[in-house]
Amino acid sequence: MSSQEKPYGAVFLVNKPYQWTSFDVVKKIRNALKIKKVGHAGTLDPLATGLLIVCAGKETKNIEGYQAQEKEYEGTIVLGKTTESFDLEKEIKEVAEPSHLTEEEIHHAAGRLTGDILQVPPMHSAIKKDGKRAYKAARKGIDVKLDPRPVRVLRFEITGIDLPEIHFRIACSKGTYIRSIARDMGEILGVGAYLSVLKRTAIGTFKLEDAWNLDSLVAKIKSEQHENL
Repeated sequence: MSSQEKPYGAVFLVNKPYQWTSFDVVKKIRNALKIKKVGHAGTLDPLATGLLIVCAGKETKNIEGYQAQEKEYEGTIVLGKTTESFDLEKEIKEVAEPSHLTEEEIHHAAGRLTGDILQVPPMHSAIKKDGKRAYKAARKGIDVKLDPRPVRVLRFEITGIDLPEIHFRIACSKGTYIRSIARDMGEILGVGAYLSVLKRTAIGTFKLEDAWNLDSLVAKIKSEQHENL
């Protein structure tokens, strides 16, 4: 690199594929770029899809700024059943029949989970307890007690009710676990619940509709590198 050339930096908006980890996406882009400094701004669970911001080169110094922005999600909660991970990663267990629930009760539960709330993260999460990732202990069958944390749910809109499924749209602060919202909704309604579908649609002003398909992005990166040889 000559002294006139600016250090490389780029921000990529990626539509994270289903069953990929956020790190899988970073690794694929890192290999395509052939540089080490690549990271993502906000983890998505493997079973979630949607917008992932990936920063490369000098842009990695801005990751915390992207992470701090408001997030928006769409998804589906299933009532009457739950799982250990509060999503489809673990075995589904019957809890209680939800057919008696009214739309008013469901909207009221969503209201109770809106605003500034205290939320206990899922045991199957990357949050650290005593310096160790909680999910590692959970996978060994070790019960980890996680402390509640303040989060902000700016909007919790119920977009459809087709029991046992509830469809929703949420806008929330950094650090909010949508799986925990599903769990808490099931507890409020007394029937249990888990998250069956989750898609991140926005981070701040960045929108999923502007994101790249991962394979198309990697192909573009490789093509541009070949042109610059």
